[in-house]
Amino acid sequence: MKVASVGELKNNLSKILSIAEHGEIVQILRRNVPIARLVPYYEIKEKKNKTILGCGHGTVQVKGNLTEPMIPENNWDMLKE
Repeated sequence: MKVASVGELKNNLSKILSIAEHGEIVQILRRNVPIARLVPYYEIKEKKNKTILGCGHGTVQVKGNLTEPMIPENNWDMLKE
């Protein structure tokens, strides 16, 4: 892995981009502390949605009526004036 400071990156951007383009990872340091990595584009693996439609079918049980309130209307504080 190639290591470059922020100053080196600023002064040699084309050269460092070329290094990454040829497959090498470049770690960027600020005051000897790693702050970023420059990786070749083909190494970036995009996360795909792995959810399968209907995979949870039959796993949930609904008990009661979902359209009716759980508590009686006379206990609703927001309706009182």
